[in-house]
Amino acid sequence: MPSSTSSRARRALVLGLTGLLAAGGLATASGTAQAAGGTLGAAAAEKGRYFGTAVAANHLGEAQYAATLDTEFTSVTPENEMKWDAVEPSRGSFTFSAADQIFDHAQSRGMKVRGHTLVWHSQLPGWVGGLGASDLRTAMNNHINQVMGHYKGKIHSWDVVNEAFQDGSSGARRSSPFQDKLGNGFIEEAFRTARAADPAAKLCYNDYNTDGINAKSNAVYNMVKDFKARGVPIDCVGFQSHFNSASPVPSDYQANLQRFADLGVDVQITELDIEGSGSSQATSYGNVVKACLAVTRCTGITVWGITDKYSWRSSGTPLLFDSNYAKKPAYTAVLTALGGSSGGGGTPDGATCTATYSKQEEWSDRFNGKVTITAGSSPITGWSTTVTVTSPQKIVTTWNGSPTWDSSGNVMTMRPNGNGTLAAGASTSFGFTVMKNGNSTAPAIGACTAS
Repeated sequence: MPSSTSSRARRALVLGLTGLLAAGGLATASGTAQAAGGTLGAAAAEKGRYFGTAVAANHLGEAQYAATLDTEFTSVTPENEMKWDAVEPSRGSFTFSAADQIFDHAQSRGMKVRGHTLVWHSQLPGWVGGLGASDLRTAMNNHINQVMGHYKGKIHSWDVVNEAFQDGSSGARRSSPFQDKLGNGFIEEAFRTARAADPAAKLCYNDYNTDGINAKSNAVYNMVKDFKARGVPIDCVGFQSHFNSASPVPSDYQANLQRFADLGVDVQITELDIEGSGSSQATSYGNVVKACLAVTRCTGITVWGITDKYSWRSSGTPLLFDSNYAKKPAYTAVLTALGGSSGGGGTPDGATCTATYSKQEEWSDRFNGKVTITAGSSPITGWSTTVTVTSPQKIVTTWNGSPTWDSSGNVMTMRPNGNGTLAAGASTSFGFTVMKNGNSTAPAIGACTAS
């Protein structure tokens, strides 16, 4: 479970598109058709799964971050914004502003949201640990009720209890204020409270180092088996899946997922990241995806972050996009494992297109942008792409296209304003004017979707 400490240290490193512009004088964001199977989310959906990522609220204002999120993923998990210290820093005083920012962004784009996390020994405000048993039980149940109540009917899955078991060979429960003062029964109580708080949500237990069959995963397995036998409400088990060369993907990873699924719960890969690079990293990512696809009740995969530069272990370059948001070999391996195309997909007849941006005229308060749409090796009959500006920028004028806008007003989807047919290799273009409002950052151009 990544903590906010590592995340905050890396949040200071904000590399936008400005550096790319300075280096090349031209910002280019291109992609081929994002029709069925052309993105991580689309390809996973064809397999009946979601493909999600962890999201930090303070990065949503970065155009390339938001554009990659919106293009590739169909589910989000707040990194830290729904944890106890974030939403209830003082007893009975709840604040959801940062969590709502992520939730609203996801909801406006039709993405699922995983709630993370309700009861965890870490990132607790100091007041929780100082409570006696009776007060702690009241506080735990109130926290679950208030947080789940705020999002009632809107969160797909909740990590109700997180990391309650020790590492090593004992299979024992981890020492925590909840375990030490409430005993083993706190997990069951948390799940029963959660079911009453939001009957529609999937209720998950989430942990790390449980990816293979070992003492820790056996302890979790036995708990889930007991819960199912006694009617304790548990719907899913999350496997964090943080891997590196010292802790690689276990050979029995799929078998472990399957034995939990056989208990009658869904399994979800909840925090996937794999340190490494090149073909070795790509192979590991591909194997994880294949294992999930082989288990009918493996309902989705979440990677713990979008870009290496904001990863909680960025020095290990563990994610699918590098620090400049370029797709890594691991991305291609995942998309291929999901049945998509490493070239970005395409329509059944192979139609593809690219979208390329260039800055045009610029004044002190505004600039013009131009996006060139180019058909691939086959003719296309239509196209679309997105243009994402960084707040407080606003697009005030467009030409040669038909725009629609998301609820924030920062993401424009552009389509032809007439006949969208292009011969193979042919191009067309559209333009727009951006009011800077103090920010000269280039817009992020999404991948091009052809039809």
